[in-house]
Amino acid sequence: MLNHKDHFHGSDLEKIEAFYHIRKEDIISFSANVNPLGISSNLRSSLSRQLDAITTYPDREYKELRKCIACYAGTQMENVIVGNGSTELISLFIQTYGPKKAMILGPTYSEYEREISLEGGSTLYYPLREDMNFHMDVQDLCDSLNDTLDLLVLCNPNNPTSTAISRRDMRQILDACLQYGIFVMVDETYVEFTADEDEISSVPLTNYYTNLIILRGTSKFFAAPGLRLGYAVTGNQDLIRSINTRQNPWSISSLAEIAGKLMFQDQEYIQKTRTLIGEERSRLYHLLDAWDSVTVYKPTANFMLMKITREQADADMLFDHCIRKGLMIRNCSTFPFLNNRFIRFCFMSPEQNDRLIDAFREIL
Repeated sequence: MLNHKDHFHGSDLEKIEAFYHIRKEDIISFSANVNPLGISSNLRSSLSRQLDAITTYPDREYKELRKCIACYAGTQMENVIVGNGSTELISLFIQTYGPKKAMILGPTYSEYEREISLEGGSTLYYPLREDMNFHMDVQDLCDSLNDTLDLLVLCNPNNPTSTAISRRDMRQILDACLQYGIFVMVDETYVEFTADEDEISSVPLTNYYTNLIILRGTSKFFAAPGLRLGYAVTGNQDLIRSINTRQNPWSISSLAEIAGKLMFQDQEYIQKTRTLIGEERSRLYHLLDAWDSVTVYKPTANFMLMKITREQADADMLFDHCIRKGLMIRNCSTFPFLNNRFIRFCFMSPEQNDRLIDAFREIL
């Protein structure tokens, strides 16, 4: 059984291997939130034929890649910044903007708070409430803003709650932030998995709000965490120039540049992913929603938050039971406002999902 201090993330397969003596190749990670299809066959075959690209430097301004991203995301090339994963862009934005006091919607990804503290800023959390199924009260959030804040951080859809803020509500938030001079950073890592991206993504709002930056990556939707390719979208050209000044040249490799141009145009893979995730999201939510031993919160992304309500079980017990079957879920007790009764798991193939459900049944 795990000690409470021992929690594993989706990228911690080596630690799991050492702790449980299970080969990482034998573990199905329901914790990493990565597309179960893996990289597309088109990308695999095309990239293997272009290995000679590593003998030359990529275009320093990545113009063709940025054009491709702009077309994919529905924006202009001039509004796109590319980076070595979205984590580099989060760091660059925080370094450039230098927030003194930030509000973060929580529970959420811990990297935001870490980056802000590294730059000497302080943070406070606006909690999503369990009694509202972790949906945000937009007016209450706006009423919580004041002129002591200079940054608002939102993950949309949010990790780990899988709840989302509509574009209409985001407009209201941005308008309120403008009144107080607050910049808004929105992490849209999971937005492409949603059934209604056009109603959730804030990318079109960058044409109207200069206090907005959107961050995305390729690790989750395109199943390429090792590629280290992310991008940001903002209409604030002064911010773009400042970030470009700070960013090291050629932060994206030649192969990552080629891969990006292939991935963002692979419509067959994109549609296949959305169909699979949409079907499994609906199936698993309705299946588990009928159980008396858990509470599930209706997901919008490719993962679901679940609360264990059976008194004899908790997240440590369920994690331990599942991992010994080669199934890795996420114990959410390390997230702000969550405790040892919450777990998160992403949607994999139907067969793999059925294995996880069977493991749940044995404990819950």
